[in-house]
Amino acid sequence: MDVESKSCACAAPTPVQGDGFWKSGGWLLIALPTWFALYFSLKPLADWLAFRVLGLQAGSRLGEAVAFFVYDGPKVLLLLGLVVLGVSFVQTFISPERTRDLLATRTGAWSNLLASLLGIATPFCSCSAVPLFIGFVRVGVPLGATFSFLVSAPMVNEVALFMLLSLFGWRIALLYAVTGVAIAFFSGWVIGKLRMERHLEPWVMEIPYEAAEADGRSMGFPGRLGLAVQATRDIFAKVWLYVLAGIAVGAFLHGYVPAELLARFMGKSAWWSVPLAVLIGVPLYANAAGIIPIVQVLLAKGAALGTALAFMMAVTGLSLPETVILRKVLRPTLLTTFLGVVAVGIILVGFLFNVLM
Repeated sequence: MDVESKSCACAAPTPVQGDGFWKSGGWLLIALPTWFALYFSLKPLADWLAFRVLGLQAGSRLGEAVAFFVYDGPKVLLLLGLVVLGVSFVQTFISPERTRDLLATRTGAWSNLLASLLGIATPFCSCSAVPLFIGFVRVGVPLGATFSFLVSAPMVNEVALFMLLSLFGWRIALLYAVTGVAIAFFSGWVIGKLRMERHLEPWVMEIPYEAAEADGRSMGFPGRLGLAVQATRDIFAKVWLYVLAGIAVGAFLHGYVPAELLARFMGKSAWWSVPLAVLIGVPLYANAAGIIPIVQVLLAKGAALGTALAFMMAVTGLSLPETVILRKVLRPTLLTTFLGVVAVGIILVGFLFNVLM
């Protein structure tokens, strides 16, 4: 204890005991009900702010855009905070070393499938997955499996899955997960079959892989919760601006872009809409949480499901920063092959769902 209590035995609990209760996770008893109360009161609060306080006219372009922003902004940020906290807590049981060891002992198509599935559960965005990619290659994980992991980790993002589930329902969330894993598996399997190890930059095999000293196995609930809270703060600080920017774009589309226009350019009748959505999505840089509000509006305005999913996958799975970092690791031939195989997989998935759905 930090401070000794001098109160009598019949007194109320000491500050030290209280501090221990809060540090052990007691604050969740207040935080969770508060979260639910805020979340379910957002819609009337947003309408009150947009149409009563700001005096905007309901049904007008500006009024609908502002109402969308002041409702979806807090809603997505609240969802993001809760989901990241839960996922970060679960991820204290998962370490890069465990992931590496699991992949290093598998070969063939099973290694690609396992890498694709592990990519869902591991806390790596497209840029942070690249250093781990180097370590995987260095310790003997098959190149195809490392690419399956590299595609799956950012594309089939566990935060995105929970948010898709909350905003669109289980069908779209499941479709996104299954197709993302399929693309990751297909991409890694093709690259593995091409035997392109010689197209890695030579320095990749010359540096040692430094494992972390601890993986959290000895931590109790308070320690894991503390790490999850810190991870939530770090992630939130990095992505909240991108999330609000995505919601702002979604609000503009919601208020000002006619549904007929989007349905014409991103509907099922436009065969070129899927390749165009991928070409537009590749140079953009946004996390999955920031792109989901845009996809939400695209679907509401009449965009085809396959086209919208292809756009989202291109943004999250083929980001420009990841490509720049990968160029330091991969020679142009391998980098071009990787980008081409993933892009073709995304386009095929987009066409498939536009035909079936």
